[in-house]
Amino acid sequence: MPAITGWNWLKQGTGLFRKQPAALTTLLFANILFSLLISAVPLLGKMVAVVLIPSFSMAFMKACLMIENGERVTPPVLLTGFRKPVIGPLCKIGLIYLGASLLLTLLTKVAIDPSFWQQVSQPVDPAAPPQVQASDLLAMFGIFLLDVAVLIALAFAAPLTYWQQMGPGKATFYSFFAVLKSARVFIVLLMAWFAIFFGICFIVALVLGGTSLARVAIMWLIFLFVLLLQCAMYAGYRQIFGKPVEMPATGRVNLDK
Repeated sequence: MPAITGWNWLKQGTGLFRKQPAALTTLLFANILFSLLISAVPLLGKMVAVVLIPSFSMAFMKACLMIENGERVTPPVLLTGFRKPVIGPLCKIGLIYLGASLLLTLLTKVAIDPSFWQQVSQPVDPAAPPQVQASDLLAMFGIFLLDVAVLIALAFAAPLTYWQQMGPGKATFYSFFAVLKSARVFIVLLMAWFAIFFGICFIVALVLGGTSLARVAIMWLIFLFVLLLQCAMYAGYRQIFGKPVEMPATGRVNLDK
């Protein structure tokens, strides 16, 4: 696929969002609310929330399919990834997410000096700006890019399990190599997504300054662009693996597109 396909996915995702913006926004807030409630459970709450990421993500994939088919997105779509028999395989994929998350957390602790987090967490004093090492900034940026790469590489594992009836290991394998094979497409997608997001945020900051209204506007922009990326990933799945069907898929998956 040509690299410009990533830009086309973003446009197609935006088109899906524009058809039912209220329903998708409600779905996002419901996902965030449930994730926060689960994370608030002592001891294992945060880990359980990570394990359930594939189940939550399937709600957006299913919603995008419904929009494409001209159907109205309704609240029950939120439970798409929590029904039997898919909940078990999706949670197994979630364990892969958890393992990757733990490895990245360990890498962060090793690569970045603890004093860096102490400095950035304190209020900024104009008279005594924090002394941040360039190596720590580069390490943080590198880990951020690695985190994004891992999330994108695993993004198709859940829908492959749900729609193609693949086992968790096979779905993860196909997802990883599909993304790897189309790496330049995903790079264009993410670069376009980041460029538009930061461009709009910059304009908002120029117009509204450091007011509370600016902070609220930027927060809404974050939610909006998360939704656009989710919809764009559905467009990518559709082009790479074909349009999803609700019946169990048969035959081989074509990765030669």
